[in-house]
Amino acid sequence: MAGHSKWANIQHRKGRQDAKRGKLWTKIIREITVAARAGGADPDANPRLRLAWDKGMAANMPKDNIQRAISRGAGAADGDNYDEIRYEGYGLNGAAVIVDCMTDNRVRTVSDVRHAFSKHGGNLGQDGSVSFMFNHVGQFLFAPGTPEETVMDAALEAGADDVLTDVEGVIEVICQPAQFGAVNAALQAKGLTAEMADIIMKPENEVELQGDDAIKMQKLLDALEILDDVQEVYTNAILPNEE
Repeated sequence: MAGHSKWANIQHRKGRQDAKRGKLWTKIIREITVAARAGGADPDANPRLRLAWDKGMAANMPKDNIQRAISRGAGAADGDNYDEIRYEGYGLNGAAVIVDCMTDNRVRTVSDVRHAFSKHGGNLGQDGSVSFMFNHVGQFLFAPGTPEETVMDAALEAGADDVLTDVEGVIEVICQPAQFGAVNAALQAKGLTAEMADIIMKPENEVELQGDDAIKMQKLLDALEILDDVQEVYTNAILPNEE
């Protein structure tokens, strides 16, 4: 659909992440710390930590920074004790939004999130108000031209639930979160490198926004993403590609 190319949106999102690399490092360090605290300091025995480690390496984070974050999380060093909180709400035209946070001050965080919603035409909802519209899954996205059969064979054999290819040739692999590590290893063993690979909240249905509504929705998402305590923002809104 014109203006809604999945591949262009993938590239746009990667560009936005690169532009916010300093904040990205902070998010990853928090995730590494919490993952190590929850599941131990060994990435090979802690899938969540392995994913956070891989994100750090992909973001060119020095290994010393990663190791320090693991040490803090595992209790070898003093550090902030972050709580994980999820907020749910609505943006423009009823588009659903999930905001995952890590914070050492819940009062500050909910105030900041509520302010971002209200300032940009959204509404902060109750727990469970939109999460039922999303599925918690592992997702791998491959560029057009990636050998589809190779991806399919490797992914499905490793336990993936589905492999989808759109009209542009973007290949999407979906798996259960518990299978993410196995599917990732199988794909890498075949020399396949995903443009994006993560455990996400994937919307079951999407809402297309255009014109002023799309502009306002993007401002809402931007306002949430720049908050210090926000780790991830998920939405079922589809916005026009920015040139």
